[in-house]
Amino acid sequence: MAPTAPFQLGLFFIFMFLIGFSYSDPSLDCPTTNTSLLNFTSHFTLEQHQLRGIFSIINDCSFRVSQFDMLAGANVLWWGAMGDDFQNLTNGFPVSDSILNQTYKNDTFTVRLRKNITWDQMKLLAVWDVPTASDFGYVLLNASGNAKEQSTVFDNCKVLSDSYRIRWSLKEAQNEIEIGLEAAIGVEDYMGFGWANESASGSLMVGGDVAITGFEDGGLPFAHDYYITKYSECMIDEDGNAQGVCPDTLYKPTDPVVVVNNTKMIYGHRKDGVSFIRYSRPLQSNDIKYDQKIDPRADMNVIWAVGLIKPPDSLRPFYLPQNHGGSYGHLKLNLSEHVNDCLGPLEAEDKEDQDLVIADKKEPLVVSTGPALHYPNPPNPSKVLYINKKESPLLRVERGVPVKFSIQAGHDVALYVTSDPIGGNATLRNTSETIYFGGPEAEGVQASPTKLVWSPDRNTPDLVYYHSLYVPKMGWKVQVVDGGLPDMYNNSVSLDDQQVMLFWTLAENSISIAARGEKKSGYLAIGFGREMANSYAYVGWIDDSGKGRVNTYWIDGNDPSSVHPTNENLTYVRCKSENGIITLEFTRPLNPSCDPKARHECNNIIDPSTPLKVIWAMGTQWSGDHLSVRNMHFITSKRPVSVLLMHGSAEAEEDLRPVLAVHGFMMFLAWGILLPGGILAARYLKHVKDDSWFKIHVYMQYSGLAIVFLGFLFAVAELRGLTLQSAHVKFGMLAILLAIAQPINAYLRPKKPVVGEETSSHRLIWEYTHVIIGRCGILVGVAALISGMKHLGERYGDENANGLSWALIIWFLLGALLVIYLEYRDMGRRRDRMPGRSTWVLGNGEEESRDLLNQSEPAKAKETGEVQLEAFNR
Repeated sequence: MAPTAPFQLGLFFIFMFLIGFSYSDPSLDCPTTNTSLLNFTSHFTLEQHQLRGIFSIINDCSFRVSQFDMLAGANVLWWGAMGDDFQNLTNGFPVSDSILNQTYKNDTFTVRLRKNITWDQMKLLAVWDVPTASDFGYVLLNASGNAKEQSTVFDNCKVLSDSYRIRWSLKEAQNEIEIGLEAAIGVEDYMGFGWANESASGSLMVGGDVAITGFEDGGLPFAHDYYITKYSECMIDEDGNAQGVCPDTLYKPTDPVVVVNNTKMIYGHRKDGVSFIRYSRPLQSNDIKYDQKIDPRADMNVIWAVGLIKPPDSLRPFYLPQNHGGSYGHLKLNLSEHVNDCLGPLEAEDKEDQDLVIADKKEPLVVSTGPALHYPNPPNPSKVLYINKKESPLLRVERGVPVKFSIQAGHDVALYVTSDPIGGNATLRNTSETIYFGGPEAEGVQASPTKLVWSPDRNTPDLVYYHSLYVPKMGWKVQVVDGGLPDMYNNSVSLDDQQVMLFWTLAENSISIAARGEKKSGYLAIGFGREMANSYAYVGWIDDSGKGRVNTYWIDGNDPSSVHPTNENLTYVRCKSENGIITLEFTRPLNPSCDPKARHECNNIIDPSTPLKVIWAMGTQWSGDHLSVRNMHFITSKRPVSVLLMHGSAEAEEDLRPVLAVHGFMMFLAWGILLPGGILAARYLKHVKDDSWFKIHVYMQYSGLAIVFLGFLFAVAELRGLTLQSAHVKFGMLAILLAIAQPINAYLRPKKPVVGEETSSHRLIWEYTHVIIGRCGILVGVAALISGMKHLGERYGDENANGLSWALIIWFLLGALLVIYLEYRDMGRRRDRMPGRSTWVLGNGEEESRDLLNQSEPAKAKETGEVQLEAFNR
């Protein structure tokens, strides 16, 4: 047994030697003298997935990564390239067999290069997601050892909440501190941070000196200096003094901005649903009233908050932080003490920040190109696809709903929808793809766009991509969903500025309406009226409990006190917010069944035959209880849109009053002058010895009839159709029918009996019919004129309609007095002679010695025909 022990001991040493030889420490078998990059160290440049960390080259074939943060990807590799531009990155290559398919939180590890890879083959090392050709972050390799300073890197980091952090670097020698605010919040939210008033005895907020940061509507970051005088939104009192959370420049409007606003914007980005803003401010400011003095070596109270922010408008041209809703706090902070408790990347629930475009079955999607400003998947070419003027938005389509494209991106950009997330013809990369729509023929220019239709079906995957066939990574994602608003409603139009889509379906006594914003907001409002004042509004928003609500209002002014809640009979009410996009739906009666005098909303009648004027507005925050200036909109329609409910179309509001004036004047000329004048000539001018009365009668009747038809055609052409819903149109059409009957009646009249012959029954029936139709036509025509003026005032808001109606009534009263006077004189003449048969129909026998309509029979008496026409209503 003795020889066995040394033998076993020898085997043990051999085994340990082999383990040590197989250990992957790169320093054991890699030279450290063949690279000029030895000991090169740099921070990663963040591109996506919240990647941060420190990169260090150990030797010719390995490097170390420390304090490494990254959100997980699909198939992520270490990637080498000769530059940081799009072409070089996409032509890059894997440099290591290590795979980064997990989330990293402040990790440190060593990576070995592949055997055939050396540092002189690359000028850049990136973290690369292969399936999407995405750059998560990179390091530029600089042989001089001077690493590029990164805007996302600071000396310290402090967690304020689960979704909010502050980073800072103290530059005491320069009397400055640089601060980075980072939060997983919505793009419409603000981040606030600052120093409390140490001498304040009450709330730490009052007297606080804070920076309010966020992103403008166009995506640009901002950071402004604010001062808190009271716990409320910034308000201007009657004396012009600012109160609340207001910009420093508002307290001292006469001072130069550079003196008062001591917060300087440095850098900002919005990536993966996380906002990041870097700014600087002085430790000791010259603004001793509104800036707190910061002692970098003392424990000082700092305050913070996040919440919705209202963009500037014409009334208050500055950002207005809204109520933070519980997301706020305070703590003691010593700037000189090193702190780093930010372990791991922030991860937002909603990482999709791109604009959302929802395809509609009627409105075409306008495809163009433009500069890459906020492309969601870097690297990318300098020119990318735009849809409806939005840069590479997330496009949502519905199965079974045709999607119309108007392609005007240029002849060098051919649109196609593909399964490949990169695009640019995957076959050129030896990769397979499925093309669902488009191809070489899907190209056009603005002067001559190509119009194509794509119909996603049940075989279309939930996620596809739109790209250019010739250049990769110009487009983005297409979400394919089942059903939606276009399927639920019969009609849809885009309102002013294409920021709101309106959907509706008409029923016999009701209308179902939906409205969807095309940009992120806190609430969406649509109104029926020409402008905000004197309109009926429907506001949809999500309350603090997360419930969607829709309220109705009557607005009679331009301030919050002019917004009056109403109680309309709405059914099937729904409101939801998706990616910040508000959609509201409701059904309401066309004609409310309530007393218009008792409740204002009872006057909110929708006449499907009349263009409905629709306006819209969006804002940051709404309240169902007490409204204030914080509920004012930050964007609104510039003009109303006339929605033709029965035709399913819309057009920008134009001033129709000139059109109505021409139509009304023509109808007044016909029904107020010519046609009544012709009747009066036949009735009271027969005592004239020649046939002048008959010529006047015929000429005036036919002239009036021609003008009526011209006015009718003019109105129909302007309104693009004819409906019989309003009383004015009904009166008008009845009057026109009576007017048309008169010349037909006159043409078919029976012959007048010769002198001494008894009048036939057919002749008597004709005479009575002719007179009754004529006089009824005049009465109906007058009713049409008056109802037309009333219609003008009610539906088009013409302030002169009431006065014109009274003028019209006075005109016809004067006409009635004239008839009474002429009838009185005619009765006097008849008393002076023996009357023949009744003269109230067509006159006395002495005036009827000839038939003026048939000159071939001289013995026939004159006869008249009364033509009655009615003003056509728009």
